[in-house]
Amino acid sequence: MSREPLKFGRYDYAGFSAFTMYSVCSLAIPLMIVAMGKSLNFPMDGGGMAQGGILHVVRSSFMIVTLVLSGIITAKFGKRLTIGSSLICFGTGIMCCAFTTQYWMLLPCLILAGLGEGICEGILTPFIQDVHPEAPERYVNIGHSFWSVGIAAAVVLVGGCLTLGVSWRLTIGIIGFLPLLASLSFLWKENPAHPYPESKEKPDLPVLWQKTKLIARKKRFWLCCCAMFFGAGAEFGLTFWAAAYIELSFKTSAFIAGLGTGAIAVGMFLGRAGFGYYAKPERLRWILLGAGLGTIPVTLLLVLLNPGTMPGWVLFTLLFILLFFAGIGIAPYWPTTQVYGVANLQDCDSTLLYIYYSAMGIPGCGFFSWLMGAVGDKFGLKGTILVVPACLVIFCAIIYYECWISAAKEKRLKSSEA
Repeated sequence: MSREPLKFGRYDYAGFSAFTMYSVCSLAIPLMIVAMGKSLNFPMDGGGMAQGGILHVVRSSFMIVTLVLSGIITAKFGKRLTIGSSLICFGTGIMCCAFTTQYWMLLPCLILAGLGEGICEGILTPFIQDVHPEAPERYVNIGHSFWSVGIAAAVVLVGGCLTLGVSWRLTIGIIGFLPLLASLSFLWKENPAHPYPESKEKPDLPVLWQKTKLIARKKRFWLCCCAMFFGAGAEFGLTFWAAAYIELSFKTSAFIAGLGTGAIAVGMFLGRAGFGYYAKPERLRWILLGAGLGTIPVTLLLVLLNPGTMPGWVLFTLLFILLFFAGIGIAPYWPTTQVYGVANLQDCDSTLLYIYYSAMGIPGCGFFSWLMGAVGDKFGLKGTILVVPACLVIFCAIIYYECWISAAKEKRLKSSEA
């Protein structure tokens, strides 16, 4: 049976722009971290990788604050205005990084960016679901694919500017300004004939607490939280460290290193758009399990590539192909795990579930960004990349266990009906 054609409107495009800007700002510092390290005295090849990872730990810690509170904030002000304001917040934080002269000065800038990104992270997915409640598994995956568009845009902008000799300060200042423009798609006066379908619920802490307690009693909720933590670690850890790994291990330019991150982005875009188009509720667990198992050997092969063992063009061709397939493999971890977790708990509040799942994914991003940097300082850059398949093994084990629980539950239901 043919599927309904996809239909997009103003708030779909607003969501796409927000995902893109969120991604550009998230990846700006990883793509420039080698240049920033040299300028601010924490060089990546001189024991500064752990300090680089700490930047995202600080950022993600403050993301969690507004992420957890985003349900209350949006119940009071609405999703549309809240997301528009969050774009201004994290854009300003990233823009302020251009004026730092010491490492510690980056921290307050990233705290401001993290506060805005936390709201964006918590609300963007339910924002899209509210527009398309009839098929969230399709539109959420497609919306998340624009995270990959942002990565590609960041690669072109950052890599191009650094290669041309443009200061990283000017580059990051321009990047920070872009979300301010994107905020207009949310804050601009809406068409009364086609308003955003805001929830009519008002903030009620006792009700939110009761809903939260109901969610916390569910074993499958905690399994999906664990899957989010390790899946986010694999996805963001690879994306965060790919450019530095390529630039330092293969002795190449920032632009070529950025193209490696771009290869991941293209794979993620095609993966999320493809999974979003073909996704059905009953297929989600198999998409997650198949993607996880398929990506483990791909990320292991990345470690086996060595400069000098083959011609340069062959080496970089293989590298980009592996990164492309890694991008396809890591594509569904974040959006599909969230949608899968919500679909498994239909008696729970979906907006709160999205928020709490993201609240487990963000620490995974921060923790594994730091861990990969610390491992790199101690064991070298190849050790950094090996953290990714380790995360994937645990992710697959969790999803397999969840599948086993689901199958056992279905078997009990059938036997009781008989």
